[in-house]
Amino acid sequence: MGERLRKLGIRLAQTRSTALFQLSNELPAAVLARNLGIDITVAVKWQRASAGNRAAYAAEISRRTTAEQT
Repeated sequence: MGERLRKLGIRLAQTRSTALFQLSNELPAAVLARNLGIDITVAVKWQRASAGNRAAYAAEISRRTTAEQT
């Protein structure tokens, strides 16, 4: 199956990374680790990479003007 996907131009490693990035942005690290069977430290790293500093992000959003938010 991997060969068929490669022939179609689908990069498996890149697709997996994209999926992990998105999931880690939506789920807590503990849930991600438990459901995917990955180590919690790996899940935390993915979550940090996808979400960055959530406190800094929230502060930035609160400083935006209404025009910038649309």
